[in-house]
Amino acid sequence: MKILVTGTAGFIGFHLAQKLLYRGDTVIGLDNINDYYDVNLKYARLSELGIDKDEIPSNKLIQSATYRNHKFIKMNLSDSENIYKLFEEEKFDAVCNLAAQAGVRYSIENPHAYIDSNIKGFMNILEACRHNDVKNLSYASSSSVYGLNKSQPFKTSDHTDHPVSLYAATKKSNEMMAHTYSHLYNISTTGLRFFTVYGPWGRPDMAPMLFADAILNNRAIKVFNHGNMSRDFTYIDDIVDGIIKVIDNPSQSSSNFDAENPSPDISSAPYRIYNIGNNAPVQLLDFVETLENKIGIEAKKNFMDMQLGDVVSTYADTNDLIKDFGYKPDTKLADGIGEFVKWYRKFYKKENK
Repeated sequence: MKILVTGTAGFIGFHLAQKLLYRGDTVIGLDNINDYYDVNLKYARLSELGIDKDEIPSNKLIQSATYRNHKFIKMNLSDSENIYKLFEEEKFDAVCNLAAQAGVRYSIENPHAYIDSNIKGFMNILEACRHNDVKNLSYASSSSVYGLNKSQPFKTSDHTDHPVSLYAATKKSNEMMAHTYSHLYNISTTGLRFFTVYGPWGRPDMAPMLFADAILNNRAIKVFNHGNMSRDFTYIDDIVDGIIKVIDNPSQSSSNFDAENPSPDISSAPYRIYNIGNNAPVQLLDFVETLENKIGIEAKKNFMDMQLGDVVSTYADTNDLIKDFGYKPDTKLADGIGEFVKWYRKFYKKENK
């Protein structure tokens, strides 16, 4: 298949592109390489894909030096003219849209960035698919859409009408926009609600990287809600395996859809929503202890109140992915954290002394 993967300078997009290339797909990678976090990490990921940071003009495809079946383009999703041109020229079989302005807390500081990327940008992807006969679209949603919902584990059949951050609201909007295009234009759309992804090449604004950086530089870590939090930590390889299953199996209309009592995760249109997580939440302090053990240093801890826009717990019900694709994450937390720490020490030159 010829697949457009947006966000390939990002954490999940980089790993997905690499796995697709290994199996022989043709991958066009797209990213705007913004400075939301350290661009050097983004360029390092691209370098692993054979893309030289000194040869990345805007809006021009460049060939990977490592993979014959990979090209990359630096482009903003909000640039409708160039997005449409790319689709017209490349004729994609499938699109996986992972590019977005990420971060719950940053959405409080800079809300307009989320509208430009996550709403306008996603609109451009949908329109480009519509006008270029792309019938297979998968995209990143988020566990953040569950908002004030305290019924756990989170089920995709739950209603998600009470977000607690603008980031979550944009992801909920993406799901509704996708359904509209599935209904009107028969585009198979599949939204994936990711649950706390971690692993090598992770994002610096996420807990594993923040904690590792603090511990290895003799600073205290910030433990919010005084440690009374849990997350459904999911290793990156397990996440990528799930995404590929979805790409290979575009959504279909559901014979179980009841228009008089509609479930929000299925439809008479070719539309589907899945949770993609580990189905096994971990207490925050247990996560910290595992990280301490793998690093070999006990963390200094500052216990703090809950942050605005955050949630106490996430817990994914993944029964639908299991039923439809046999998907079951199998990476144990200690193993995943071990791989993360090995990568972190090497990349940031924090080798054991």
